[in-house]
Amino acid sequence: MKKQTSVWSWLPSLYFAEGIPYVIVMNLSVIMYKRLGLSNTDIAFYTGWLYLSWVIKPLWSPFVDLLKTKRWWIVSMQLLIGSGLAGVAFTLPAPFYLQVSLVLFWLMAFGSATHDIAADGFYMLALDEREQSFFVGIRNTFYRLATIFGQGALVVAAGYLERTTGNIPYAWSLTLLVAAGLFVAFSVYHRFVLPTVSDDRRDRRKSYSDTWQEFGRVVVAFFDKKNIGIAIVFMLIYRLSEAMLVKLASPFMLDARSKGGLGLSTEAVGVVYGTVGIIALIVGGILGGIAISRWGLRRCLMPMALALTLPNLVYVYMALWQPTSLVLINGAVAAEQFGYGFGFTAYMMYLIRFSEGEYKTSHYAICSGFMALGMMLPGMAAGWIQTTLGSYLSFFIFVVVCILPTIAIVPLVRSKMD
Repeated sequence: MKKQTSVWSWLPSLYFAEGIPYVIVMNLSVIMYKRLGLSNTDIAFYTGWLYLSWVIKPLWSPFVDLLKTKRWWIVSMQLLIGSGLAGVAFTLPAPFYLQVSLVLFWLMAFGSATHDIAADGFYMLALDEREQSFFVGIRNTFYRLATIFGQGALVVAAGYLERTTGNIPYAWSLTLLVAAGLFVAFSVYHRFVLPTVSDDRRDRRKSYSDTWQEFGRVVVAFFDKKNIGIAIVFMLIYRLSEAMLVKLASPFMLDARSKGGLGLSTEAVGVVYGTVGIIALIVGGILGGIAISRWGLRRCLMPMALALTLPNLVYVYMALWQPTSLVLINGAVAAEQFGYGFGFTAYMMYLIRFSEGEYKTSHYAICSGFMALGMMLPGMAAGWIQTTLGSYLSFFIFVVVCILPTIAIVPLVRSKMD
């Protein structure tokens, strides 16, 4: 049984809290390090490593069930994330900020990945099937609002402080302290508001050896799936071009025009990617879902793959002409993000379909690990590739060429669909 607590009192804040740390670790950190003077090679390589927590998340997900309760994990991870943000904030003015901040960001990534496991599990325990269906759209909405907050509002705030104080490390320290305070507040709030669910407890009948044996069966069953080889290749390369683009899109916007960039302020980048881009992404995702429900995944897979990859051409255009109009820049980014949202829907639906079977929840977690790996490896190399090629224009042309492996794998995947 569960304590009678209104779902509206905890679910929106829970999924708002779930979305923020991922955006901070994977997107906001890129902008912050760029403003602090790091090279594109270092930014892409170091922040690419932060994906590792999401890559290996399936390895420790069984122990979130075994140890403590999901409620405990939620509250504890929110406190860990808040502490990590505060640590980064106090570290930035120091000469050794890079090493310490990267360690703290990795701890935050671990906390965020663990929070994802616990929050999604708690959602299924605290709500019955009817409530889960009703609130699935609500939770996704607040997750997207968190993306706007983390990639938009926080970046705009940091840019405003950069401009008014003239001190970049201080501006980002203050911004991250605000975020840290927010997560401490989340932890305290959810400590008292999250309902107590009788099923949310450690199953003391399970031993560690039983858990590992069960995990082994899950892994063996996953790799025994039909067409597993093609499926893994598809998971790794469907987002190949996007994985590289996303690491250098913000640095391209921030870099001076003399260096081939657009010379935008931090505030402007926060608006472009945190509001206009995210809204276009959401609209694209909604329309992608409608398209698949109407025509089916098999028919939609190739058009959606093209929608995800071809809009990357707008970056070739921007690198070539270096437009100064914010309206034009926002329009270009909106087009690319809309295509990404539309095309990514097919990818997520494929993962869901491929995970069907006895261990569908665990198999989906493994698929999400391959998805993260497909973002991690190309992203880590993106900065080095751009530096080696010598210009943003050459890099974006290379990104467009990387569309070809994605397009090549789609017919093979479609031919294996039932």
